[in-house]
Amino acid sequence: MQIAGIGLVDPILPSIARGLDATAGQVSLLFTSYFLITAVAMLVTGFVSSRIGGRKTLLPGLAFVVVFAGLSGTSGSVGELVGFRTGWGLGNVLFVSTALAVIVGAAAGGSAAVILLYESALGLGMACGPLLGALLGDAGWRYPFFGTAFLMAVGFLCIAAFLKEQPRPARKTSLLAPLKALGHGGLASAAISAFFYNYTFFTVPAFTPFVLNMSPYRSGAVFFAWGVLLAVFSVIVAPRRAPSSA
Repeated sequence: MQIAGIGLVDPILPSIARGLDATAGQVSLLFTSYFLITAVAMLVTGFVSSRIGGRKTLLPGLAFVVVFAGLSGTSGSVGELVGFRTGWGLGNVLFVSTALAVIVGAAAGGSAAVILLYESALGLGMACGPLLGALLGDAGWRYPFFGTAFLMAVGFLCIAAFLKEQPRPARKTSLLAPLKALGHGGLASAAISAFFYNYTFFTVPAFTPFVLNMSPYRSGAVFFAWGVLLAVFSVIVAPRRAPSSA
């Protein structure tokens, strides 16, 4: 749902720029502020979740997204919208950085199968989000934000109703643990690669709608195809190309 929420906004970026009399560069700050707070907050999420538990970390994260996504739809200026996206990013990091660990702990079938399911959900979210965003955005640029708030509220209710609290880790994570982990050469190399990958990946949704200069429906269709390919390569191609553990 979180990835769907991100994709929901992509097709309407030009509409946001027109509605708030903003430039493409100003609208791109929606992503900059969002991921800046995400990057900083991820350093402390493990510290928090290891002390209060996964469920109690997920629920406030979703609550933040619901509130700030809804507020984003009421913005009267691009500055307000950027500020609300910052609060949205804080909720995002509380949810996303904890979700996979909680799913692995709660599901049966082994971590490999769960991670595969998680990756497929990311791809489908990236595919379906832009289509829903185009549908809502055709009525007005504010509606996709309200749609995101609604989707996250559904997720909040599902977790509150069906997810039981899991045992907390026997060892609490320190604030410096993420930085100390970079002392491992392989992990540091992966982190550097991920930095460049994510920079490139999120440059695409931030600027592609302006380059395409299409209607929300057509932009949504482009991102839908991209999300489908992401799901296919994550679930089918990548596992087959990965070296065998045998």
